[in-house]
Amino acid sequence: MMQALIYYLTIPLIYFVSMLPFWALYRVSDLLYIVVYYVAGYRKEMVFRNMKKAFPQKTDQEIKEIQKRFYRFFTDIVVETLKSFTISAEQVKERCKIIDIALLEEIEAQGKDYIFVTGHYGNWELTGASLSLNSRYTLYVLYKPLSNKYFDRLIYKSRVKFGIHLISVKESFEKISALIGTKSSFGFISDQAAKPEKAYWTVFLNQEAAVFMGTEIIAKKYNLPIVYVSIKRVKRGFYEVYLEKLFDNPKKTKKGEITERYTKRLEQDIIENPEIWLWTHNRWKHKKPEKRSN
Repeated sequence: MMQALIYYLTIPLIYFVSMLPFWALYRVSDLLYIVVYYVAGYRKEMVFRNMKKAFPQKTDQEIKEIQKRFYRFFTDIVVETLKSFTISAEQVKERCKIIDIALLEEIEAQGKDYIFVTGHYGNWELTGASLSLNSRYTLYVLYKPLSNKYFDRLIYKSRVKFGIHLISVKESFEKISALIGTKSSFGFISDQAAKPEKAYWTVFLNQEAAVFMGTEIIAKKYNLPIVYVSIKRVKRGFYEVYLEKLFDNPKKTKKGEITERYTKRLEQDIIENPEIWLWTHNRWKHKKPEKRSN
């Protein structure tokens, strides 16, 4: 009952903001930034702590400047996500350009299914929509359902309207197994904190981090080429997507090689433009078990 009440009270505001032109949308973001950063101080301590550990060579003042730029981007992402409920396919293609589309055409011409891997970096939602619109293959994206079933349906609807199909993380191995050979691509966002006992352990942004092995396991089992998705923010509301094939024959790799490679590739992007990664989540909340070797 409470979930429904919250949903029906907020949905008019959500669609009001979503239908605003982009210039007005970013005025909302400007106001939201003041509320989130200066008034509410949403997770400011965690963000500062994460950045300080990630960039120990930077001064506190330098970290605070990055932090402010991050929160300005964070509120932009919030309103851009709301805009995704009403944005058109033409606007998606205009605002999120796939630069290396020839790479997808090359893989798809060979009839291979393949994997996209990225992190919570740039506008990953808009990027997924653009990849789907610019590919002849069907894009399946792994996602974790929201606890509020009403908002979960809303998010689901906004993602699938551009041809994306969603697969719950819990059902990923079973569903992907059934889709192999059907001219499909699979999208993984692989920078969440994994369970310590099942994770691959590496050093990520100067800290020991538990990384999901799911991308590597599926890629090796079905020998799916892996394409890293690098997102560049050109200016406010506009992105360019660069695609890089990391592995063509995953079965030939050593254990952990795939996970290490794409994690380091994401780290490289974050170091270059730290303000457009999602610092509000604690990626380093787990401690490495003593008996683990990696």
